[in-house]
Amino acid sequence: MKTHALSRPLLRGFQPTQKMVNTSPTTKKTRNQSGALIGSNDDLLIEILLRLPVISVVRFKSVSKHWLSLLSQRPFTLLYKNVSISPGFYIHNTYIPFDVENQIVPLEIYHHVCGIRIVQSCNGLLLCCTMQRIQERKYYVFNPTTKQIAFIPSIPGGRNVRNTITFMGLAFHQTDCVHYKVVCFHHAQHDEKLFHIQIYSSDARKWKISEESFSFSAPYYESIGSGVYWNQAIYWAPFSANPLYFKIDTEELQSLSFPIEAAVESLGGGPNGAMRLYFGESRGHLHLVVKADRSETHLHLIVYEMLNDRSGWFVKYRLDLDELLNSYPEISTRFYKFQVLDVVRGEEEDETFMVFMIPGNKIIRYNVADKSCKQIYDLWLLLKKKQNYDLSSVIDGPIEHSEVHRYIETIVSF
Repeated sequence: MKTHALSRPLLRGFQPTQKMVNTSPTTKKTRNQSGALIGSNDDLLIEILLRLPVISVVRFKSVSKHWLSLLSQRPFTLLYKNVSISPGFYIHNTYIPFDVENQIVPLEIYHHVCGIRIVQSCNGLLLCCTMQRIQERKYYVFNPTTKQIAFIPSIPGGRNVRNTITFMGLAFHQTDCVHYKVVCFHHAQHDEKLFHIQIYSSDARKWKISEESFSFSAPYYESIGSGVYWNQAIYWAPFSANPLYFKIDTEELQSLSFPIEAAVESLGGGPNGAMRLYFGESRGHLHLVVKADRSETHLHLIVYEMLNDRSGWFVKYRLDLDELLNSYPEISTRFYKFQVLDVVRGEEEDETFMVFMIPGNKIIRYNVADKSCKQIYDLWLLLKKKQNYDLSSVIDGPIEHSEVHRYIETIVSF
């Protein structure tokens, strides 16, 4: 490989302090020698590449096999910090940026003749499936930043077992779950109240039947359709009296504690009980958002955060959204016709924001620190402009949390 082929793109993003006009053979030779020095010194090369944006790092993977290996290994991906906090999310398969003026647009989702549905997002990776009958459905993991794709083999047991799948969830994190896992719950063919667990690991590239099994009846298991990965476990939105989470490392089901206000509602409390609006993770924090009191004439929310040891919750934010009501009077304080679509934690506290959808299918970004808000999208206009039929179903009703998937840039390979 010629050394100058490496040096030119590598130095393109760096501005020299003095304009170079000398193009003599001696100067060109010196520049080529500098490029060769950089290209042969991995430590120096990494120091430079760590300062480049994601799109440049992805492109440089195609320079050579050595660069591909260097940029794909865990030491580099752990050191690399030039990724966006979270530039946007998907509603169904449609990408919506949080900042319409400075958009970071991911690559298109892999297409399939039967159609594709996003099942879950997890720290930059997407678990997707084909839109087929459940026994014929194909699952795959996709990185929309690098466009890398990996198909998941069917769980053992044939069509009869695949027909009983009730949950498929993705577990991945750059530090505590570096090899992604797919967790499958399916009920026993002879007993619909008994559920078995199988786990696929990208490291072993095969399914493992867990010794753990559990039993409960409908409609409880209907609430485990969408999971959230946090702190080496998968959690489900706490809509039942006995919420659970599944620990990946020990393959155990555990009970999930509740904040008092949320527990009142889940146990069948009166009409003044707390109303759960959102359950999800951001930057290593697990959040539960509740409406403080349904009977209030004001719009007050409580954002809970779970302790790292899972022993309980604490109040992270108390939000008075009366200013939001003044800006958007179409929000009904009686019926609370709005949805919390996402809670996005910033690297700094003043960068944290929430995303709401209000009547008229308008998507609002609300800054928690300064209480500012702005409309970032109108789903009606998007549907009309792009004739996006993936969005047509959400226009007619509320958006389910299982239909909202955050996008996070990541350069990890699998």
